[in-house]
Amino acid sequence: MEKSGRPEKEWLSGRSVQLSILVLLLEAMLAYVVSLVYGVTQESPNAGVGSGMFIFFLPVLAVFAGGIAGALTVGLVLPTAWLSEVLGRRFGSREAWWWVPVAAGAVSLVVVTVVAPLAGGAGAGVVALGWFLTTAALTVPALLRRSRRERIFKPVILWGVAAVVLTAVLGGVGLATGVLKEYRPPALTSADIVGRWSDGQGGTVTFTADGRVTAVDVDDDLDGWDPEDDATDPDGPEGADTRCSGQGTWTYEPGGGTWSQEVDLTIDSCGFDVWNVGGTASRPTLYQYIGDPDSWDLYVLRRTDGGP
Repeated sequence: MEKSGRPEKEWLSGRSVQLSILVLLLEAMLAYVVSLVYGVTQESPNAGVGSGMFIFFLPVLAVFAGGIAGALTVGLVLPTAWLSEVLGRRFGSREAWWWVPVAAGAVSLVVVTVVAPLAGGAGAGVVALGWFLTTAALTVPALLRRSRRERIFKPVILWGVAAVVLTAVLGGVGLATGVLKEYRPPALTSADIVGRWSDGQGGTVTFTADGRVTAVDVDDDLDGWDPEDDATDPDGPEGADTRCSGQGTWTYEPGGGTWSQEVDLTIDSCGFDVWNVGGTASRPTLYQYIGDPDSWDLYVLRRTDGGP
């Protein structure tokens, strides 16, 4: 059965499914580049951790991404295409293209309504942004499946790759010229370390100008510490006390740059690794990795006395 020169269920054809998967993968690549550039501008632990492992697992991630794109096509893009056709037939004499973003907005609203409660304390602005981005992500593949071009895949690939490359280039230029501000830890001195620091869970470390340090209830068994556990409980998951208290000495090493600054504590009753410097100039932090550095779980100390 033909309608407007097109099969009634073209939205369900293999060509539409393949095209949707391709577009979703290109959108994922674009989103990844944007997230990388954005991440460089945000406060984070030491740069470069885990990048080599990402390259190693890239083939596996590509297969996984293809599976996710297929699931999203079946679960979201095809329903968007179907709904746009239903709305076009119900409220108009033809299936106009503008019903696609309307349908995408409706489907995205359902998705955001389901996902937002799972995100915890996501604000209205974040929810609105998520709805807008999801709508755009669904609109593009649902619109492209309307194309009557026989060889649509080649231009989609060319334009998609061009968009990804252009975004990466613009992001790099923005970072190089300072238009986008790359995050770097604050450059501290020994005097900036002096004072009282807290982990926010009852543990404190107090540095004095003469090189002495006092630790009270600070966790020093981070390899086995779970940040999801009740950190106010001094007992670990097996009932062992993982917190330590004592006095000792400390030194600050500026290293070769802000990323390599270290604060070394020597306390007989505590087995600390060196502390890294993070935060900002107005809110510096000292942190250690909890377990695998690739997880980016951090044990953080923050100043509580307003500085020296």
